[in-house]
Amino acid sequence: MFIGGLALLLLGAELLVRGSSRLASLAGISPLVIGLTVVAFGTSAPELAVSVRSALTGSAGSDVAVGNVVGSNIFNVLLILGISALITPLSVKSTLCRIDVPIMIGSSVLVLLLALDGLLSRLEGGILFLGVVSYTVFSIRAGRKESLEVRREYEHAFGASPRSGGAVALSIASALAGLAMLIGGAEWLIEAAISAARDFGVSELVIGLTIIAGGTSLPEVATSIVASLRGERDIAVGNVVGSNIFNLLAVLGASALAAPSGVGVSEAALRREIPIMIAVALASLPVFLTGSRISRAEGVYFLLAYLAYLATQITTARDAGFRPSGPVFYAVLVVFALLPLVPALVRRRTAVR
Repeated sequence: MFIGGLALLLLGAELLVRGSSRLASLAGISPLVIGLTVVAFGTSAPELAVSVRSALTGSAGSDVAVGNVVGSNIFNVLLILGISALITPLSVKSTLCRIDVPIMIGSSVLVLLLALDGLLSRLEGGILFLGVVSYTVFSIRAGRKESLEVRREYEHAFGASPRSGGAVALSIASALAGLAMLIGGAEWLIEAAISAARDFGVSELVIGLTIIAGGTSLPEVATSIVASLRGERDIAVGNVVGSNIFNLLAVLGASALAAPSGVGVSEAALRREIPIMIAVALASLPVFLTGSRISRAEGVYFLLAYLAYLATQITTARDAGFRPSGPVFYAVLVVFALLPLVPALVRRRTAVR
C-alpha cells in the first residue's frame, strides 16, 4: 500500500504540474513566479493530500500531518537545494531574497507562535490559509507586470503557450486526473505509514518527519533537479521556496480547517522539530544573499546538515530516551543558522581592503 500510494502521488503530482503549468502559461508569467506558485503548489499537492487526510484520522494523524510539513520543509531546503547547487551553482534574484525568503521565515515563526498552546485551531488554520491566498495573489499580480522578454523566457522554459480549446481542455483534464490520483495515493500512504509506525514501535511524528516527508517531497526533487540540469535556475529555487511557503500556510491551514478539533502539535514538535525548521529557513537567507547565488560549497553544507539531521532522527527512533533539546541544542541551531553569514562577511571585508 505504501509503494502503491507513493506511485500514485508521484504520477498525480506530475500530471497536476504539467496541466497547471500549461494553463498558467496563458498569463505569460515569469519562470520565477511560476516556480513560486504553480509548480511549487503543484509539487506540494502530495503534502496537502497526505496532511489533510492524516488530520482527519485523529491524534496519531495530527503527528503525521505536522511531521510531514516540517520534515518536507527541512528536506526541501537542505537536500533539494543542496543537490541542485552541486549540479550547477544557482543564481538567486533579488526579489526572492527581499520578499519570498523572508515570507518563508516569517511563516515558519508564525506557525510556531500559533502552535505554542499545542493546537492549531480552525481559526488559526483559517489565518494560515488566508496568508497563502494573499501571497498567491500578490505573486501573480507582480508576475503579470513583467515585460514581454519575461514571457519569452517562460516559453523557452515550458514551450509555447497552448492557445487552442483542445489544448486547454487537455490541460484541465490532466490537472483533474492528477488531483484524483493524489487523493487516492494519500489514502494508501497514510494507512500504510501509521500501521508501520505502530508495528515497529516508531512514533508517528518520526515517520512523518522522515519517510512520508521524503516521499511526498520527491516531486520537488525531480522538478528542481531537472530544472537545474536544463539551466532553469529560477524554477529550481522558486520551486523550493514556494513549496515551503505553501506547506506552512496552505497545508497546515487546510489540515486545521478540515479537522473538527484542529491539528494537535506535540511537545516534541514544538521543542525540537519546528525550531530546526526555523533554523534551516534562517540559514537559507544568508546563503541566498552571498553573491546572489547558491555555490557548490554551500550546497555541500546543506547536504551535510541534512545527513546530520537524518542521523538524529534515526537515533531518536531507535532510542526512546534520546531527545535532543535544552540550551546546548538551541545553541547548535543558532550556530547553524549564522554560519552561512561567514562567507558574506569575509567577502565584504576583502572588498573594503
